[in-house]
Amino acid sequence: MGSVKDLIVLKKPDNNNSGIGRFIFSDRYSVFDWGEMPNHIKDKGKALCVTGAYFFERLEEIGIKTHYLGVVENEKSKHLSQLNKPSNCMEFKLFRVIIPQQKNDSYDYSIYRKERTNFLIPLEVIYRNSLPEGANLLKRLKDGKLKLKDIGFERIPLPGEKLKTPLLDVSTKLESTDRYITWKEAEKLTGSTKSEMEEIKRITLSINELITEEVKRIGLFNEDGKVEFGFDEFRDIVLVDVLGTPDECRFTFEGIPMCKEIARIFYRKTSWYKEVEEAKKRNKVNWKKTVATLPPSLSYRLAELISMVYKDIANEITQRIWFRDTPPLKEIMYEIKDFIS
Repeated sequence: MGSVKDLIVLKKPDNNNSGIGRFIFSDRYSVFDWGEMPNHIKDKGKALCVTGAYFFERLEEIGIKTHYLGVVENEKSKHLSQLNKPSNCMEFKLFRVIIPQQKNDSYDYSIYRKERTNFLIPLEVIYRNSLPEGANLLKRLKDGKLKLKDIGFERIPLPGEKLKTPLLDVSTKLESTDRYITWKEAEKLTGSTKSEMEEIKRITLSINELITEEVKRIGLFNEDGKVEFGFDEFRDIVLVDVLGTPDECRFTFEGIPMCKEIARIFYRKTSWYKEVEEAKKRNKVNWKKTVATLPPSLSYRLAELISMVYKDIANEITQRIWFRDTPPLKEIMYEIKDFIS
């Protein structure tokens, strides 16, 4: 299915009924829309599955609809509390993925104005509680692609500044490179109503609040994160994909990244990253074909440290020891800092 997880279809969805699918979370990782990178991160898939399942189960407890059905063990879909060991397989209700038609350097979303139910909403919704160094929003403000008035700010925030109220952002999901758009554009592209967009915002803020409080319990700050949605057979808004993991969120421990951002920081220092950024400026759709350089590998120790981060977050968030070969986050924080400083 993608660069970091695979999809098994048990029952295909149609116009009126959802299907059933399974995600196989791999140990692969991806940064900057490149796809699969050279290294694998040991046990990352199992840690992501366990952490994501925990947040799905917590959200359903507070009344937020999700596509989650359970974690698969011995071919049976189970609640986390029923598992004997961590699994990298999650079962869920499957909605249709309708790909917008590519036309030269743009995309045609007109099909979404004809569809009503059982499909993935082609958006990523981002919540931001702060703007850490390297945050895309700061870059867009600096480049003039975003105006202060668009986000209700009077000045450009300082890197690392915590926001008084969460800021919501939205981008495309099914294009070759995620493209930030306005909420009005999002409404138009997806054929949604204004009230549906407002409901997506409301749900996102509730999700942010829950994740932020949960990770605070283990000493993490939830800088930002992304969520995705679909319309079910009743056109109710349903949370889909996965959330609350170090891949979907930017977590920090006393200011040190404890998420996929560790890898992003490493790669931003490489010539490969500079070539990727230049390629995206030249060709927004087919940029990857023009990048001659391949990404370098992470060092063995850095990949090992990132693995520890994923596994320890799964242990501490769920309050259950799934992985026994990892020290507490505080013990590895300083070594990670040395790698990325």
